[in-house]
Amino acid sequence: MADVVEEFGLNAGRVWTALNSYGSLTDTQLMEDTSLRTHELYAAIGWLARENKICKNGELYKLDDTNLTGKIGRDAGKIWQLLVTEDKVDTLYVSKLTKMNEKDTYSALGWLAREGKIQIKK
Repeated sequence: MADVVEEFGLNAGRVWTALNSYGSLTDTQLMEDTSLRTHELYAAIGWLARENKICKNGELYKLDDTNLTGKIGRDAGKIWQLLVTEDKVDTLYVSKLTKMNEKDTYSALGWLAREGKIQIKK
């Protein structure tokens, strides 16, 4: 099985490189530049937010101290509480149980992955 957590980290590196090269970019521009799919991008954003390397101003992401801790951190906490009670959970099931959209779910999963708190298998 593929190590999805490792992929999250590699994708975070791709997002960091794009922002370092081009400056502020929208999520659409980041997906185009990195060839990442939506869930991959948002997991990478969550990872970078946990590392305090990415912030969002309006629709633009840029490299800077994060301003995403509140939202992504709270969402990561919701998922963590769910995982404490469940042994294995499908990511779609996580979204439904926490009532979060896909982008928020993957950002929170990226955050938790960076903390080394989860394992995700394809």
